[in-house]
Parts: sequence; C-alpha cells; structure tokens
Amino acid sequence: MKRKTKLAILVILYLIIFSTSAYGESSISIFDNTITVGNNDDPENYVFSLQLLFLLTILTLAPSILIMMTGFTRILIVLAFVRNALGLQQTPPNQVIIGIALFLTFFIMAPIAAEINNEAIQPYINSEISQEVAMERAMTPIRDFMFKQTRDKDLGLFLNMKGIDRVSNLDEIPTHVLIPAFIISELKTAFQIGFIIFIPFLVIDMVVASTLMAMGMMMLPPVIISLPFKLLLFVMVDGWNLIAKSLVLGFN
Repeated sequence: MKRKTKLAILVILYLIIFSTSAYGESSISIFDNTITVGNNDDPENYVFSLQLLFLLTILTLAPSILIMMTGFTRILIVLAFVRNALGLQQTPPNQVIIGIALFLTFFIMAPIAAEINNEAIQPYINSEISQEVAMERAMTPIRDFMFKQTRDKDLGLFLNMKGIDRVSNLDEIPTHVLIPAFIISELKTAFQIGFIIFIPFLVIDMVVASTLMAMGMMMLPPVIISLPFKLLLFVMVDGWNLIAKSLVLGFN
C-alpha cells in the first residue's frame, strides 16, 4: 500500500515538473482588456500593464493627496485646538474629529471634484483626450485652489530653495514647489485660528483660578470648576456651527 502511494506521488511530481501544458488560463480579462500570460510581442499589453501599475500607484497615494492637497490639514488641526481649548481629553474622540474633518473637506472640495470629473475624467473615459491631457486638466483646479490658500512668502521660500528666481505667471511654478508651500501656509493658518479659539476659554480659566485663590481654595484644581463654564459658553454660542461656518468660508 505504501509503495503504491509513493509511486502515485512520484507520477504526479513527474507530470507537474516535466509537463509542457499549462493547466490555467493563459489570458486574464481586466476592464474589457485581455492580458496574455506568457511570451507576447503585442505592445498593447505592456502599455495597459503600465497604465494599471500607474493607477494602483495613484490609489496608494490617494490618502496623502487627500490630506496634503486639500483643506483637511487645516480643519483637523483647528478641531483638535477646539477640543484642547475646552479642556476635554478624548471628547469628541479622534475618530469623530477625523470624520468631521473628512466630510467638511468633501464639502469644500466638491466643486473642484465636479470640475475634475467634467473636464478630465469623463473625456478620458470617453477616449476624447489622452492620459497626459487628462492629468493636466485634473491638476489645474487643484493648483488654483492651492494658490488661493498659499502665502506669497511661503511660495517664495520654496522657489528660492529650488533656485527659481523669476516666474512670469503661476503656470511656471512646478507642482512639487507649490505643494510644500501650501502645506506650511495651511499649518500657519490653522495655528492662527487655534490661537483665537483659545482666548475666550483662557479668560474663563484665569477668572476661575483667581476666584478660587481669593477664596483660599488653592487645593481645588481650577480645571474642574472651569470645564462646565466653558462647555456652557460653547453650547450657548453654538460653537460647532460657528466653527464649521468659519472653516468652510475661510477657503476663499
């Protein structure tokens, strides 16, 4: 019995190793395009493979593009400042903060996304324009958005580091120079908004601390007393409404 089992295994191994036939599909269909597995001299298969690799690369970088080339950074930092100014540690939790920032970003970038879809994606899908033209048209509204939010000082910093002394128009500024300038401008704007948000809550903390010290209650932490007053102030002025409105209208 053991000899028969060993013989069967040897026969199977022989067939697998020395067989010249392929037991799988020789072609794969992806997006109505057929890619032949094996030696193929058709250049269209290689071109489609490169396009597929490029698409997968873009999808991999999509989170970074969303974070760094939109208003997500500013919104997230401002919301974090609001939570810290209120003296709350994990309320709202990080998932809620990120979700609010994400959907506010979608709201702000919706007109730009619609323009990209109408001017670049749909014509490319309908084979009306080439891939290079589609990429150029897709980047145009994004660059316009970043230029509106970028300070001239920050843009000049990266232009000088790149060795670009003069530009006659904005089209001559490379995208890889614009993106870091846009990011540090967004960081500065977010910190400026955060400073303004902190002021009223800081006043409440100072008043509560001075009152407790005057009453001789120095062992009682002022944060415990000031937290309800800060929450009351934030709710009475409808703080989330004001912050959301300010953030959205801040992107001119």
